[in-house]
Amino acid sequence: MDVSPLVWTITLAVTVAFFVYEFFAHVRTPHEPSIGEAARWSALYIGLALLFGVGIGVFSGWGYGGEYFAGYLTEKALSIDNLFVFLLIMTSFAVPRVHQQKVLMIGIVIALVLRGAFIAVGATLIENLSWVFYVFGALLLVLAWRQAFGSEESDPTDGRIMRLVRRVLPVSEEYDGGRFVTRIDGRRFVTPLMLTVLTIGVVDVVFAVDSIPAIFGLTEQTYIVFTANAFALMGLRQLYFLIGGLLQRLVYLAQGLAIILAFIGVKLVMHALHVNELPFVNGGQPLLWVPEVPIWFSLSFIGLVVAIATVASLLRTRGGTEGASTSAEVEQGDAEVDRGSERTRS
Repeated sequence: MDVSPLVWTITLAVTVAFFVYEFFAHVRTPHEPSIGEAARWSALYIGLALLFGVGIGVFSGWGYGGEYFAGYLTEKALSIDNLFVFLLIMTSFAVPRVHQQKVLMIGIVIALVLRGAFIAVGATLIENLSWVFYVFGALLLVLAWRQAFGSEESDPTDGRIMRLVRRVLPVSEEYDGGRFVTRIDGRRFVTPLMLTVLTIGVVDVVFAVDSIPAIFGLTEQTYIVFTANAFALMGLRQLYFLIGGLLQRLVYLAQGLAIILAFIGVKLVMHALHVNELPFVNGGQPLLWVPEVPIWFSLSFIGLVVAIATVASLLRTRGGTEGASTSAEVEQGDAEVDRGSERTRS
């Protein structure tokens, strides 16, 4: 896939312009988006992402189009999983709902910048070191295992980095509107809103570790990797407000993502064997008998897993005591966030 510097420049400029528009049109004035507003903008961004994929298929070939759609679907599913952590962080810091858009916007920008850096490094490694596919494949298999069977939950607001920040910086116990720094008795203090942004920035690094190797397992085209990630992050802010309560019902999403990561990990290892150059594997010769997984199969498999995980989750939490319990927990969490506009949890 030949992408000219002009196309790259236009793509980057449009991406930056999008986030600038988002800030001035929606985020600068603090408010909580209505369900209708969140639904309209979410539909718009998903529609643009699908239209962009069709454009790639028409102008560059449907092989690349399929790689884009598989990458976008994977990144979107991973991004929705990330919303669980965002929800935990917002609730733990008791961020007022009218200021959550601002935090999410900054967090998404940080995520895109970090992923851009990871993409550049990953593309360089893949271009020069074919054995890196073994590393990416093994990493995804480990992440898949942790996603499926990891039972230990940690509070991202009380990790080592956050404890270090609290020791180094003076932190106020109360919010000051949407400000990151406030003055108390003539002294400057960092507000809990700043701590929230820092926490999301830290977890964004972790998110990039699984998302970038995953999409490089579906395509080696740097342009597709970047645009799929950019479109997956676009509209994530609106999606947070649209499906905030629904997130609690996606009880099998983690298992579904584990299957997807494991599938891509195996696909990467098979590709590494197919283009092998390691001297201690088959004498440094490629194992041409190892099949390559076609992109149509990858796209179909990922779509099927996401659909099954979603439907199974909704059926599992439909009605019954568990569904009622989940609903009550969501309502209680929202109430705690609303009541926490002037305080933070100790």
